[in-house]
Amino acid sequence: MTDALVDGPTDDGTGGDPQERARRWRLLLGEPAAEPLGARLSAEDAAVDAALAEVYDSERTQGGGRSARGGLGSSAPHVVRWLGDLRTYFPSTVVQVVQRDAVDRLGLRQLLLEPELLEAVEPDVHLVGTLLMLSRAIPERTRSTARAVVAKVVAEVERRLADRTTQAVTGALDRSTRTRRPQLRDVDWDRTIAANLAHYLPEHRTVVPERLVGRGRRRTTAARDVVVAVDQSGSMAASVVYASVFAAVLATMRSLRTSLVVFDTAVVDLTDQLDDPVDVLFSTQLGGGTDINGALAHCASLVTRPADTLLVLISDLYEGGVRDEMLARVAAMTAAGVQVVVLLALSDEGAPAYDHENAAALAELGVPAFACTPDAFPDLLAVALAKADVAAWAERTLGTGR
Repeated sequence: MTDALVDGPTDDGTGGDPQERARRWRLLLGEPAAEPLGARLSAEDAAVDAALAEVYDSERTQGGGRSARGGLGSSAPHVVRWLGDLRTYFPSTVVQVVQRDAVDRLGLRQLLLEPELLEAVEPDVHLVGTLLMLSRAIPERTRSTARAVVAKVVAEVERRLADRTTQAVTGALDRSTRTRRPQLRDVDWDRTIAANLAHYLPEHRTVVPERLVGRGRRRTTAARDVVVAVDQSGSMAASVVYASVFAAVLATMRSLRTSLVVFDTAVVDLTDQLDDPVDVLFSTQLGGGTDINGALAHCASLVTRPADTLLVLISDLYEGGVRDEMLARVAAMTAAGVQVVVLLALSDEGAPAYDHENAAALAELGVPAFACTPDAFPDLLAVALAKADVAAWAERTLGTGR
């Protein structure tokens, strides 16, 4: 860590700049060195300092020993955020060193190495995010326990949300296929009678069907295509869990053709694993950079019926790829008829951090961008699949602004 912070890369343009070297020594030595060095940290440097303090605070200020802070082991959500910060501020080689140090110094090794302890932990989405973030470091003898923890959380999320999702989607698609001028064989008599009760003639004991409601003919192909694209950056851990479960539920519905794409700087299509959301989750790799433009390029290649396609992009919109191309791809897809919805988060974690400039640019393209809770997501799907006004629904239901 010393070399990485003090010496830094030889070609970064700083040369022998004393202010830059003071900055790096300040990051290495911690808060007590601020006054002697006269180094002032930017907001980003302060975040880097906080990430390092979690592991090295005691060592930096006292010359070694276990951190005097509470450590990372007491809060799974905090671990996920911290690991995400590391990947934001340091290259992968440095992240690997700090992560190994954290496991050794702060008790995370016990969580990873003791199946009995892992079994005793109350599993939740945040713990799943932590396990997925550290999945490459989980030893073989603990993998089955980790998988069982993830499976338990997945089953609970499915139990809570699967039926509502199925009902919402089915209802939306059913309404969209009804016709007001059906042929006789397509008349839905129950709904037709209900719609015409005001025209009941008691003397004839009959209803005059002034308005016919049809079922719509049974389709031989999926009514709609749904593409779910999920950002794997560290801050999106809970969103990855919920999105994977929702995609697996949607994949069981014959009326939909569902695809799941996860991405960081690379794009991985996990559609062929949707029969097992646990496999999907263990195929993700939380953390790293973000190339939304690259992900959208792959999503566009999946679109064969633009007018019948819904693309749900789940990302905080911090683009590491080519921003102008990203916006151009969204514009091209919407112009072709694809319905695009952007979720800044799919979680219960409250208002997320996100790139406001990119969100505003998408809004100008007519693409709503907002955070959504898992409980509200089935209703969002119903609104989107019915091709209703998603932005108005979000404003009314979630309190978002246009």
